[in-house]
Amino acid sequence: MTSFERPTLVRDGVYEHLRRAVLDGDLAPGERLGEVELGAQLGVSRTPIREALMRLTQDGLLVAEANKGVRVRTLSATEARDTYVVREELDGLAAALAAQHHTPTDAAALRAALDDLHAAPGSDYRAQTRLDLAFHRAITHAAHNAALNDLNRDLEQRVALIKHQTRTYNAHPQTDAQHAALLDAILARDHDAARNAARTHVRTFAALVLNDLQPRSTP
Repeated sequence: MTSFERPTLVRDGVYEHLRRAVLDGDLAPGERLGEVELGAQLGVSRTPIREALMRLTQDGLLVAEANKGVRVRTLSATEARDTYVVREELDGLAAALAAQHHTPTDAAALRAALDDLHAAPGSDYRAQTRLDLAFHRAITHAAHNAALNDLNRDLEQRVALIKHQTRTYNAHPQTDAQHAALLDAILARDHDAARNAARTHVRTFAALVLNDLQPRSTP
Protein backbone atom coordinates (compact mmCIF):
# COMPACT_ATOMS: atom_id res chain seq x y z
CA MET A 1 0.00 0.00 0.00
CA THR A 2 1.01 3.64 -0.33
CA SER A 3 2.65 5.29 2.68
CA PHE A 4 0.33 6.27 5.52
CA GLU A 5 0.40 9.82 6.88
CA ARG A 6 -1.06 10.28 10.35
CA PRO A 7 -3.95 12.80 10.15
CA THR A 8 -5.47 14.90 12.91
CA LEU A 9 -8.34 12.40 13.23
CA VAL A 10 -6.57 9.05 13.10
CA ARG A 11 -9.76 7.00 12.75
CA ASP A 12 -10.84 8.93 9.65
CA GLY A 13 -7.38 8.71 8.15
CA VAL A 14 -7.20 4.96 8.70
CA TYR A 15 -10.64 4.54 7.14
CA GLU A 16 -9.76 6.57 4.04
CA HIS A 17 -6.39 4.83 3.69
CA LEU A 18 -7.87 1.33 3.84
CA ARG A 19 -10.79 2.29 1.62
CA ARG A 20 -8.40 3.55 -1.03
CA ALA A 21 -6.26 0.40 -0.66
CA VAL A 22 -9.32 -1.74 -1.45
CA LEU A 23 -10.47 0.41 -4.36
CA ASP A 24 -6.95 0.54 -5.83
CA GLY A 25 -6.51 -3.23 -5.52
CA ASP A 26 -3.68 -3.07 -2.96
CA LEU A 27 -5.94 -5.21 -0.80
CA ALA A 28 -7.28 -7.89 -3.11
CA PRO A 29 -10.79 -9.39 -3.16
CA GLY A 30 -10.92 -12.27 -0.68
CA GLU A 31 -7.85 -11.08 1.25
CA ARG A 32 -8.20 -11.34 5.03
CA LEU A 33 -7.37 -8.33 7.19
CA GLY A 34 -6.00 -8.57 10.70
CA GLU A 35 -6.26 -5.76 13.22
CA VAL A 36 -2.86 -6.46 14.76
CA GLU A 37 -1.06 -6.63 11.41
CA LEU A 38 -2.72 -3.49 10.07
CA GLY A 39 -2.04 -1.62 13.30
CA ALA A 40 1.64 -2.51 13.12
CA GLN A 41 1.83 -1.57 9.44
CA LEU A 42 0.18 1.82 9.91
CA GLY A 43 1.66 2.56 13.32
CA VAL A 44 -1.68 3.02 15.09
CA SER A 45 -3.56 1.24 17.87
CA ARG A 46 -6.17 -1.42 17.23
CA THR A 47 -9.07 0.92 18.06
CA PRO A 48 -9.00 3.06 14.88
CA ILE A 49 -8.29 -0.08 12.85
CA ARG A 50 -11.35 -1.80 14.31
CA GLU A 51 -13.52 1.27 13.69
CA ALA A 52 -12.30 1.56 10.10
CA LEU A 53 -12.98 -2.12 9.41
CA MET A 54 -16.50 -1.74 10.80
CA ARG A 55 -17.18 1.28 8.57
CA LEU A 56 -15.80 -0.47 5.50
CA THR A 57 -17.98 -3.48 6.26
CA GLN A 58 -21.00 -1.18 6.46
CA ASP A 59 -19.93 0.34 3.14
CA GLY A 60 -20.00 -3.12 1.55
CA LEU A 61 -16.27 -3.25 0.79
CA LEU A 62 -15.48 -5.82 3.48
CA VAL A 63 -17.27 -8.89 4.81
CA ALA A 64 -17.19 -9.99 8.46
CA GLU A 65 -17.34 -13.75 9.03
CA ALA A 66 -17.93 -15.46 12.36
CA ASN A 67 -14.68 -16.80 13.85
CA LYS A 68 -12.80 -15.88 10.67
CA GLY A 69 -12.39 -12.13 10.93
CA VAL A 70 -12.78 -9.71 8.06
CA ARG A 71 -11.95 -10.06 4.38
CA VAL A 72 -12.25 -7.92 1.25
CA ARG A 73 -15.60 -8.61 -0.38
CA THR A 74 -15.95 -10.74 -3.49
CA LEU A 75 -19.04 -10.55 -5.68
CA SER A 76 -20.96 -13.40 -7.29
CA ALA A 77 -21.97 -13.44 -10.93
CA THR A 78 -25.51 -12.46 -9.90
CA GLU A 79 -24.26 -9.50 -7.87
CA ALA A 80 -22.03 -8.40 -10.74
CA ARG A 81 -24.93 -8.67 -13.21
CA ASP A 82 -27.12 -6.56 -10.94
CA THR A 83 -24.33 -4.00 -10.60
CA TYR A 84 -23.87 -3.61 -14.34
CA VAL A 85 -27.61 -3.35 -14.95
CA VAL A 86 -27.64 -0.32 -12.66
CA ARG A 87 -24.35 1.01 -14.00
CA GLU A 88 -25.68 0.99 -17.57
CA GLU A 89 -28.55 3.25 -16.54
CA LEU A 90 -26.55 5.58 -14.29
CA ASP A 91 -23.59 5.91 -16.66
CA GLY A 92 -25.99 6.63 -19.51
CA LEU A 93 -27.70 9.30 -17.43
CA ALA A 94 -24.38 10.79 -16.31
CA ALA A 95 -23.13 11.02 -19.89
CA ALA A 96 -26.35 12.62 -21.12
CA LEU A 97 -26.32 15.20 -18.32
CA ALA A 98 -22.61 15.87 -18.82
CA ALA A 99 -23.29 16.55 -22.50
CA GLN A 100 -25.88 19.12 -21.48
CA HIS A 101 -24.19 20.76 -18.50
CA HIS A 102 -20.39 20.45 -18.78
CA THR A 103 -18.33 23.60 -18.44
CA PRO A 104 -15.02 24.45 -20.14
CA THR A 105 -13.30 23.37 -16.92
CA ASP A 106 -15.15 20.05 -17.05
CA ALA A 107 -14.16 19.57 -20.69
CA ALA A 108 -10.50 20.09 -19.84
CA ALA A 109 -10.76 17.66 -16.92
CA LEU A 110 -12.38 15.02 -19.11
CA ARG A 111 -9.68 15.32 -21.76
CA ALA A 112 -6.95 15.16 -19.11
CA ALA A 113 -8.53 12.11 -17.45
CA LEU A 114 -8.68 10.24 -20.74
CA ASP A 115 -5.11 11.28 -21.63
CA ASP A 116 -3.93 9.94 -18.27
CA LEU A 117 -5.70 6.65 -18.91
CA HIS A 118 -4.15 6.35 -22.37
CA ALA A 119 -0.70 7.05 -20.92
CA ALA A 120 -0.91 4.27 -18.32
CA PRO A 121 0.98 1.08 -19.27
CA GLY A 122 -1.38 -1.60 -20.50
CA SER A 123 0.39 -4.10 -18.25
CA ASP A 124 -0.27 -2.05 -15.11
CA TYR A 125 -3.72 -3.33 -14.23
CA ARG A 126 -4.11 -1.37 -11.03
CA ALA A 127 -3.24 1.92 -12.70
CA GLN A 128 -5.53 1.12 -15.60
CA THR A 129 -8.41 0.40 -13.23
CA ARG A 130 -7.81 3.49 -11.08
CA LEU A 131 -7.62 5.81 -14.10
CA ASP A 132 -10.58 4.20 -15.85
CA LEU A 133 -12.71 4.82 -12.77
CA ALA A 134 -11.36 8.37 -12.57
CA PHE A 135 -12.44 9.06 -16.17
CA HIS A 136 -15.97 7.84 -15.51
CA ARG A 137 -16.03 9.78 -12.23
CA ALA A 138 -15.12 12.93 -14.17
CA ILE A 139 -18.13 12.35 -16.41
CA THR A 140 -20.41 12.07 -13.40
CA HIS A 141 -18.89 15.23 -11.93
CA ALA A 142 -19.51 17.05 -15.23
CA ALA A 143 -23.20 16.13 -14.96
CA HIS A 144 -23.52 18.55 -12.04
CA ASN A 145 -26.09 16.46 -10.22
CA ALA A 146 -25.45 15.94 -6.51
CA ALA A 147 -27.80 12.96 -6.16
CA LEU A 148 -26.11 11.20 -9.07
CA ASN A 149 -22.70 11.81 -7.52
CA ASP A 150 -23.84 10.22 -4.27
CA LEU A 151 -25.26 7.17 -6.04
CA ASN A 152 -22.14 6.82 -8.14
CA ARG A 153 -19.90 6.56 -5.07
CA ASP A 154 -21.46 3.26 -3.98
CA LEU A 155 -21.64 1.98 -7.55
CA GLU A 156 -17.98 2.81 -8.18
CA GLN A 157 -17.00 0.76 -5.12
CA ARG A 158 -18.81 -2.28 -6.48
CA VAL A 159 -17.30 -1.85 -9.94
CA ALA A 160 -13.81 -1.52 -8.47
CA LEU A 161 -14.24 -4.77 -6.54
CA ILE A 162 -15.47 -6.55 -9.67
CA LYS A 163 -12.60 -5.24 -11.78
CA HIS A 164 -9.97 -6.36 -9.27
CA GLN A 165 -11.70 -9.70 -8.84
CA THR A 166 -11.95 -10.54 -12.53
CA ARG A 167 -8.95 -8.61 -13.88
CA THR A 168 -10.91 -7.86 -17.04
CA TYR A 169 -8.38 -5.51 -18.51
CA ASN A 170 -9.35 -1.96 -19.33
CA ALA A 171 -6.84 -2.17 -22.19
CA HIS A 172 -9.31 -4.25 -24.21
CA PRO A 173 -9.22 -3.56 -27.98
CA GLN A 174 -12.62 -1.85 -27.91
CA THR A 175 -11.91 0.36 -24.92
CA ASP A 176 -10.06 3.23 -26.60
CA ALA A 177 -12.60 3.58 -29.40
CA GLN A 178 -15.55 3.48 -26.99
CA HIS A 179 -13.99 6.01 -24.63
CA ALA A 180 -13.21 8.33 -27.55
CA ALA A 181 -16.77 8.08 -28.88
CA LEU A 182 -18.13 8.79 -25.42
CA LEU A 183 -15.94 11.85 -24.90
CA ASP A 184 -16.64 13.19 -28.39
CA ALA A 185 -20.40 12.95 -27.85
CA ILE A 186 -20.20 14.72 -24.50
CA LEU A 187 -18.04 17.55 -25.83
CA ALA A 188 -20.36 17.91 -28.85
CA ARG A 189 -23.27 18.29 -26.39
CA ASP A 190 -25.08 15.42 -28.11
CA HIS A 191 -26.86 13.96 -25.10
CA ASP A 192 -28.51 11.09 -26.99
CA ALA A 193 -25.23 9.96 -28.53
CA ALA A 194 -23.47 10.33 -25.18
CA ARG A 195 -26.09 8.22 -23.41
CA ASN A 196 -25.91 5.51 -26.08
CA ALA A 197 -22.10 5.50 -26.08
CA ALA A 198 -21.98 5.11 -22.31
CA ARG A 199 -24.51 2.29 -22.28
CA THR A 200 -22.75 0.45 -25.10
CA HIS A 201 -19.47 0.71 -23.21
CA VAL A 202 -20.99 -0.72 -20.02
CA ARG A 203 -22.67 -3.59 -21.89
CA THR A 204 -19.38 -4.52 -23.55
CA PHE A 205 -17.57 -4.92 -20.25
CA ALA A 206 -20.49 -6.46 -18.44
CA ALA A 207 -20.37 -9.31 -20.95
CA LEU A 208 -16.63 -9.80 -20.36
CA VAL A 209 -17.01 -9.74 -16.59
CA LEU A 210 -19.95 -12.14 -16.51
CA ASN A 211 -18.17 -14.52 -18.83
CA ASP A 212 -15.29 -14.57 -16.38
CA LEU A 213 -17.40 -14.90 -13.24
CA GLN A 214 -20.02 -17.39 -14.40
CA PRO A 215 -17.88 -20.54 -14.19
CA ARG A 216 -17.01 -19.64 -10.60
CA SER A 217 -20.55 -19.00 -9.45
CA THR A 218 -22.53 -21.57 -7.55
CA PRO A 219 -26.22 -22.44 -8.02
